[in-house]
Amino acid sequence: MKAPFQMDRRGFLALAGAGAAGLALPSGLAAFARASEAPPSELRIQAASYRLRDAVTENMVSVFPDAPPPVLRMREGVPFSIDVTNTLEEASTMHWHGIRVPNKMDGVPYLTQWPIQQGETWRYSYTPKDAGTYWYHPHCQTMEQMARGLTGIIVVAETDDPGFDGETVLNLRDFRIGKDDQFMKLFSARMAARGGTLGTVMTANWEQNPIYEHPAGSLVRLRIAATDTTRIYTLTMDGADGRIVAADGHPLREELPWPTAEAPITVAPGQRLDVALRMPETEGQDVVVTYRTPMRVQALATLRATGSNMGRTLEELRPLPPNRLADFDQASSEIIELVFGWSPGGLKPNYGFCGSLGYTFWSIDRKPWPGDAAKGTEPVADLKLGRSYILRLHNESPNTHPIHLHGLVFRPLRSNKRTLPSNWTDTVVLNRSETIDIGLVADNPGDWAFHCHVIEHQKTGLAGFVRVS
Repeated sequence: MKAPFQMDRRGFLALAGAGAAGLALPSGLAAFARASEAPPSELRIQAASYRLRDAVTENMVSVFPDAPPPVLRMREGVPFSIDVTNTLEEASTMHWHGIRVPNKMDGVPYLTQWPIQQGETWRYSYTPKDAGTYWYHPHCQTMEQMARGLTGIIVVAETDDPGFDGETVLNLRDFRIGKDDQFMKLFSARMAARGGTLGTVMTANWEQNPIYEHPAGSLVRLRIAATDTTRIYTLTMDGADGRIVAADGHPLREELPWPTAEAPITVAPGQRLDVALRMPETEGQDVVVTYRTPMRVQALATLRATGSNMGRTLEELRPLPPNRLADFDQASSEIIELVFGWSPGGLKPNYGFCGSLGYTFWSIDRKPWPGDAAKGTEPVADLKLGRSYILRLHNESPNTHPIHLHGLVFRPLRSNKRTLPSNWTDTVVLNRSETIDIGLVADNPGDWAFHCHVIEHQKTGLAGFVRVS
């Protein structure tokens, strides 16, 4: 069936970089940019193909037949509704990562809804409470569908304009394709028991180092989301003055240092950054979003200055208003300890409609997630509505785990390994042998998934749920 709207590759790139920048677009694309300020009424999960590198890669998954999933734009406090139709032979769902939705809208198979079968449509309706950068992805057949492309960004606009001249949205992700540009085996048991299976082609918005133009000397809001199944990004923004203004959807309570080549900023799977950039003053100068490790330096996306200098300064931006969040009472908080680590041997997961990798390596409190369709599974924590809690997260493994909690937000309080800024988040990176305390208020009733966002870890046991009642 036909998608609600379609565009070619060049059109998608123009809109991803310039949708809010006021740049000159061909008349057809300009009309589409205006129309796409309102989200589509339907997302059709379907097979796709796209030229990621030299030849067209087949067997991708998107909501277009020939383009990445779009940026969905919402507004804080304004009701949002969308139909998700599954055209694949396998089941699917849609999860709204980081958004505090009612439990029945969370998109977790069996826990909050029945999987969406081929030809079925599920309507998701909610009102986004918090402005910021979020994302969407399936929570059924997760490894297959996400690894093949089904991840998209959500922008929830503030009620008051902070004063940026433009915006670029970057969806960072790997694709595991071979020399023939077709998918290789997406995962292996060996890597699932370690750090996860990395892709071979790093992209931003399905492109290798795309270029987005903004007026010289203008103020640009750069929204970055790591939607990969495995890779932890260490990033710099070279060639610009700037500051980090929000992380994981929420304006900062405590400042994050500007990343440098010696100390890049980490964005793990599931995490997001909002960056305020001042474009270079001279036409043709670039700001380069760069991935940096001791073994690899790679440009992921470029923002290029055009035209005459607008002369803006970062001091002209209005502070982002904090989201309305209930803070916890640390003194009265009950402490609940959770251990993330290895799985007892010999346990097999339950498949259901939403798939399994077929083995378990990981667990929470030595109990691996038995599979989405398993019956009688108990929550890893039972929280009382309205009460404050401290969850003490122990990592007994040598591997890194970005731990994501659905439906609630929390603040890191302390670590036994490092100093952590206490900013609101939904995803925290738990490093090797690290213990982190996080504080939260149990203010959203329901059963909320709680898992590692390295998808191979999640699908081999490192998952559970928290109950708020």
